[in-house]
Amino acid sequence: MTIIAIEYVWLVRVGGWKNTDAVLRLSPGIMMLIALRAALAGQEWYWIALPLLVSFPLHLADIARHR
Repeated sequence: MTIIAIEYVWLVRVGGWKNTDAVLRLSPGIMMLIALRAALAGQEWYWIALPLLVSFPLHLADIARHR
């Protein structure tokens, strides 16, 4: 998660991105990392499926915003 925080700061400060654009761009990946962490920790299936389910609408929102 530290790498994603560094990437966020870089996108906003160096890249000149708006906060909303940077958050929408990074959110699906964050959700997939949370799902991966749950899978590697041996959590129940719903703790893996829920972040994956949330990542898809976030991805669609990012695509819609950049069209």
